[in-house]
Amino acid sequence: MADRSLRGIRLGAQSLQSEEGVVFHDRAQHTYSCSSCGRDTVITFAADAEVPEAWECRTCGAEALLRIGEGTATVDHSGDKAARTHWDMLLERRTIPELEELLEERLAYIRERRGAAAATDKLSA
Repeated sequence: MADRSLRGIRLGAQSLQSEEGVVFHDRAQHTYSCSSCGRDTVITFAADAEVPEAWECRTCGAEALLRIGEGTATVDHSGDKAARTHWDMLLERRTIPELEELLEERLAYIRERRGAAAATDKLSA
Protein backbone atom coordinates (compact mmCIF):
# COMPACT_ATOMS: atom_id res chain seq x y z
CA MET A 1 0.00 0.00 0.00
CA ALA A 2 2.86 2.38 0.86
CA ASP A 3 4.42 2.01 -2.59
CA ARG A 4 1.18 3.28 -4.22
CA SER A 5 0.76 6.51 -2.24
CA LEU A 6 1.56 9.85 -3.80
CA ARG A 7 3.81 11.90 -1.58
CA GLY A 8 4.40 15.60 -1.79
CA ILE A 9 1.43 16.37 -4.04
CA ARG A 10 -1.92 17.96 -3.24
CA LEU A 11 -4.48 15.86 -5.02
CA GLY A 12 -7.10 17.90 -6.82
CA ALA A 13 -5.38 21.21 -6.12
CA GLN A 14 -3.13 21.24 -9.15
CA SER A 15 -3.38 19.82 -12.62
CA LEU A 16 -0.55 17.64 -13.84
CA GLN A 17 -1.22 18.70 -17.44
CA SER A 18 0.49 21.64 -19.05
CA GLU A 19 -0.92 24.06 -21.62
CA GLU A 20 1.92 23.24 -23.97
CA GLY A 21 0.63 22.52 -27.48
CA VAL A 22 -2.95 23.58 -26.64
CA VAL A 23 -4.63 25.73 -29.28
CA PHE A 24 -7.49 27.83 -28.00
CA HIS A 25 -10.42 28.53 -30.34
CA ASP A 26 -11.51 32.05 -31.07
CA ARG A 27 -14.36 33.18 -28.85
CA ALA A 28 -16.98 35.89 -29.08
CA GLN A 29 -19.13 37.40 -26.35
CA HIS A 30 -22.77 38.21 -27.01
CA THR A 31 -25.13 40.19 -24.80
CA TYR A 32 -28.74 39.20 -24.13
CA SER A 33 -31.26 41.67 -22.68
CA CYS A 34 -34.13 40.32 -20.61
CA SER A 35 -37.54 41.60 -21.68
CA SER A 36 -38.96 41.06 -18.17
CA CYS A 37 -36.42 42.26 -15.60
CA GLY A 38 -34.23 44.36 -17.93
CA ARG A 39 -30.92 42.75 -16.92
CA ASP A 40 -28.16 42.02 -19.40
CA THR A 41 -26.44 38.65 -19.60
CA VAL A 42 -23.13 38.18 -21.41
CA ILE A 43 -22.58 34.70 -22.86
CA THR A 44 -19.35 33.48 -24.48
CA PHE A 45 -19.63 31.34 -27.61
CA ALA A 46 -17.12 29.95 -30.07
CA ALA A 47 -16.53 32.51 -32.82
CA ASP A 48 -17.87 30.16 -35.51
CA ALA A 49 -20.90 28.97 -33.46
CA GLU A 50 -24.45 29.79 -34.51
CA VAL A 51 -25.69 32.27 -31.90
CA PRO A 52 -29.32 31.82 -30.77
CA GLU A 53 -31.58 34.88 -30.89
CA ALA A 54 -33.10 34.11 -27.48
CA TRP A 55 -31.63 32.88 -24.20
CA GLU A 56 -33.14 32.18 -20.79
CA CYS A 57 -32.50 34.99 -18.30
CA ARG A 58 -30.35 33.81 -15.40
CA THR A 59 -32.17 36.08 -12.96
CA CYS A 60 -35.89 35.63 -13.63
CA GLY A 61 -36.09 32.81 -16.20
CA ALA A 62 -37.89 34.92 -18.81
CA GLU A 63 -36.78 35.18 -22.43
CA ALA A 64 -33.74 37.39 -23.03
CA LEU A 65 -33.15 38.63 -26.58
CA LEU A 66 -29.82 38.99 -28.37
CA ARG A 67 -28.66 42.59 -28.57
CA ILE A 68 -27.69 43.70 -32.05
CA GLY A 69 -26.26 47.21 -32.06
CA GLU A 70 -28.78 49.48 -30.32
CA GLY A 71 -31.75 47.12 -30.65
CA THR A 72 -32.54 43.50 -29.99
CA ALA A 73 -33.23 40.55 -32.26
CA THR A 74 -36.82 39.65 -33.05
CA VAL A 75 -37.90 36.08 -32.41
CA ASP A 76 -40.76 34.59 -34.43
CA HIS A 77 -42.92 32.44 -32.15
CA SER A 78 -45.60 31.72 -34.75
CA GLY A 79 -44.33 28.17 -35.36
CA ASP A 80 -44.16 27.27 -31.67
CA LYS A 81 -46.66 24.69 -30.51
CA ALA A 82 -48.53 25.16 -27.26
CA ALA A 83 -47.80 22.40 -24.78
CA ARG A 84 -50.62 19.90 -24.42
CA THR A 85 -51.71 19.42 -20.85
CA HIS A 86 -53.21 16.31 -19.29
CA TRP A 87 -56.60 18.06 -19.38
CA ASP A 88 -56.29 18.66 -23.14
CA MET A 89 -55.48 15.01 -23.77
CA LEU A 90 -58.35 13.90 -21.53
CA LEU A 91 -60.78 16.11 -23.45
CA GLU A 92 -59.67 14.41 -26.67
CA ARG A 93 -60.93 11.08 -25.29
CA ARG A 94 -64.00 12.12 -23.24
CA THR A 95 -66.67 14.81 -23.25
CA ILE A 96 -67.54 16.95 -20.22
CA PRO A 97 -70.84 15.07 -19.56
CA GLU A 98 -68.96 11.73 -19.66
CA LEU A 99 -66.40 13.07 -17.18
CA GLU A 100 -69.14 14.33 -14.85
CA GLU A 101 -70.81 10.88 -14.96
CA LEU A 102 -67.50 9.14 -14.13
CA LEU A 103 -66.89 11.57 -11.28
CA GLU A 104 -70.30 10.90 -9.77
CA GLU A 105 -69.76 7.12 -10.02
CA ARG A 106 -66.38 7.37 -8.33
CA LEU A 107 -67.67 9.67 -5.57
CA ALA A 108 -70.57 7.28 -4.89
CA TYR A 109 -68.09 4.37 -4.62
CA ILE A 110 -65.87 6.30 -2.18
CA ARG A 111 -68.84 7.40 -0.07
CA GLU A 112 -70.11 3.80 0.03
CA ARG A 113 -66.69 2.52 1.08
CA ARG A 114 -66.38 5.19 3.79
CA GLY A 115 -69.82 4.28 5.08
CA ALA A 116 -68.84 0.62 5.29
CA ALA A 117 -65.60 1.54 7.07
CA ALA A 118 -67.47 3.77 9.53
CA ALA A 119 -69.94 0.93 10.26
CA THR A 120 -67.05 -1.48 10.87
CA ASP A 121 -65.40 1.01 13.23
CA LYS A 122 -68.63 1.33 15.25
CA LEU A 123 -68.94 -2.44 15.58
CA SER A 124 -65.34 -2.91 16.77
CA ALA A 125 -65.61 -0.11 19.35
